[in-house]
Amino acid sequence: MSTDFKKLLPETAAQFINNTWVASKNTDDIKNPATGETIAEVAAGTTADTDNAIAAAKAAQIKWAATPQPQRANYLYAFAQQIEKHKNALATLLTTEQGKPLAESEGEVDTAILMLRYYAGLGWKRTGHVLASNYPNHQAITKEAPLGVVAAIIPWNFPLAIFTRKTAPALVAGNTIIVKPSENTPLCSLALATLSKAAGIPDGVINVICGEGSKVGDALVKHPDVQLVTMTGSTRAGKIIAKNAAEKVIPVSLELGGKAPFIVLADADIEKAAQDAIDARMANCGQVCICNERTYVQREAYEPFMRALKKAAEAIVVGDPLAKKTTMGPKVSPAEKEHVEELLAKTQQEGGKIFWQGSIPSDEKFKGGNWVAPTIVTDLPATATILKEEAFGPILPVVVFDTIDEVVGLANDCEYGLSSYLYTRDLIAAMQISDALEYGEVYINRYGPEEINGFHAGWKLSGIGGDDGEHGYQIYVKQKTVYLNYQS
Repeated sequence: MSTDFKKLLPETAAQFINNTWVASKNTDDIKNPATGETIAEVAAGTTADTDNAIAAAKAAQIKWAATPQPQRANYLYAFAQQIEKHKNALATLLTTEQGKPLAESEGEVDTAILMLRYYAGLGWKRTGHVLASNYPNHQAITKEAPLGVVAAIIPWNFPLAIFTRKTAPALVAGNTIIVKPSENTPLCSLALATLSKAAGIPDGVINVICGEGSKVGDALVKHPDVQLVTMTGSTRAGKIIAKNAAEKVIPVSLELGGKAPFIVLADADIEKAAQDAIDARMANCGQVCICNERTYVQREAYEPFMRALKKAAEAIVVGDPLAKKTTMGPKVSPAEKEHVEELLAKTQQEGGKIFWQGSIPSDEKFKGGNWVAPTIVTDLPATATILKEEAFGPILPVVVFDTIDEVVGLANDCEYGLSSYLYTRDLIAAMQISDALEYGEVYINRYGPEEINGFHAGWKLSGIGGDDGEHGYQIYVKQKTVYLNYQS
């Protein structure tokens, strides 16, 4: 398979509207986060672009909704086949644009395919119920109906997987969609737009508008013809979206920030827990919403755990993300790099100590990249900023605890509630602690990722709504009840 991703992108900066590339006068440069070099120019969207995309989606939606659901599912299968055909090119593009190691990018392409295939499988699902009526010769029937035009605002950390995570359920349910990718990683969305057209998906069903969130994203949310906003991103942006959507009284699905606790009890498999703690923190350079943001280790296990943790950390290879041996790449942007560096400096000012720190590439060609060394910090005060604010980078804070009640209190003392981790061999403790944790997901003796037939949803400031599985599908439909009298 070819790794030439340029064939999947428009020849000039353009938006994807109504299955056509629409040229744009305004452009933005997209840079390789490993080198700082410009790799492409993309369109910088305007309100007019947004209006055109919504008009195309609205015009296509009635016919798309009238297409039998199994036929809509077949388009998703065809889309999945196109992605699989170009897997190597998409993985290379993702690594070049976002910075994650190639092995992780290949896994993300597989996830994007899985999303499409799973939701295509719902094309033959039950779409309503027959209810018992209180009257003779009467029936009550509930039916699913599409919402209409969906706006999907997706982040830069998983731009391929989250594109299909939003589009697949939206389309199989009978909606049309406008995808607004992050300004940092729009190329993956444009490449997928190319492949959606190659799959034969009709005009106007999938549209992609690139540009600033404050312009394009805001225009999408406020437009009267958009009937659902599904967004994965920051809590700050989610609050703005929720407020604007409330003015129209439309539903939102928001998967926002996380601050996952990683709890290790004394009876845990220490070697596995330590390796998973590293993998769960350093994957994608720490840029994962379910990342291990703070590790809590029971005192009796602390010393052996730290030895195992250091051993696991020393195996991290920071370098060229396109090289097979690399296990960690750069941060996605200079702003993200600066955020992590400032947080580490503040952690040290607040009393935290660096237990271990890796290195970054010294090669001249990576001098302009957004490199941050993986770091483990200890001796943190309970009030340390890094234990409260989302780090979203490769800094792993480790805290000692004594009792289960203590660690549950520490884990729940947080405004986020997305994912959490627990390592123990004690089944009773596992179930009691999982019940007590105020998080939408609890992983016991395993690191993620979340599975497609589950429900990826956060509590508290981590969002409302969610993605994946049957529950994720229900976000894209509304219910209609039909009362039928067939009395002669």
